[in-house]
This record gives sequence, structure tokens and C-alpha cells, in this order.
Amino acid sequence: MEVIMLKHSFFTLSVFLLCMSGCVDGSDPVNQTPMLWKYQDDNATMECSHTKGSAYRQMYWYQQLPAQNMKQIVLTTAYSPHEYEQGFNKEKFPAQKKDAETGSLTVNKLQPEDSGVYFCAVSESQ
Repeated sequence: MEVIMLKHSFFTLSVFLLCMSGCVDGSDPVNQTPMLWKYQDDNATMECSHTKGSAYRQMYWYQQLPAQNMKQIVLTTAYSPHEYEQGFNKEKFPAQKKDAETGSLTVNKLQPEDSGVYFCAVSESQ
């Protein structure tokens, strides 16, 4: 989970990790940038990786703004175009996915309304 909050011209980004399937016992963790502090108009990049193997090639990124429900930003895989949800686009939220086990999400030109929690999740490909 990544949290972005504006405080005295700083943004805090917190990243929480989710594993959508196969993480019942907590083994083979998903790892993510824990927190970022950024200035307004900066770009913030969050990294996500896992050791669950190449079958877990779907990576999801979510945003939760204060007092709002969590929303999916994008679904990424290394071998197909990214699928952005309505209200999100690759210009503001460019995602990278070069292989099955790693990925990143950037929030470009941070604004106070970007302050929130950002989640990374992985899922086994269907």
C-alpha cells in the first residue's frame, strides 16, 4: 500500500500489498514500496514485486482516497496492453510491467487530490 498525503507541501504515499489468490499462509510475499514523501507537481513511482512464480503475472493497482472506497486503477500483464479503469489513464498513471514478477505505477504531477493509499495486488493468470 502506498499513501499519498499533502502536508506542508509534501505528499505521503503509502503502499499496501494484496495477493488475490494463493496467499492463505502468507508464504511467497508480495513486496511494495512502503511510503513516499513528495512535493506537489513531483512524480511518484511505486514498485511492486513477488516471488510466487511466473503464473502470477497479473498485477493490479488500486487507489483509496480519504473517506472513499478503493478503486482499481489498472490491470497490467507483461504480455498484453494494460487495462485502465474508467476515470484513470496512462498519462496520469503510467504503469510498467516488464516481466511476470515485477511492476511499477507512477502518479505524475502530484496534486493534493492524489493523496491517498495505493495498493498493489497479484493474481494467477486464468
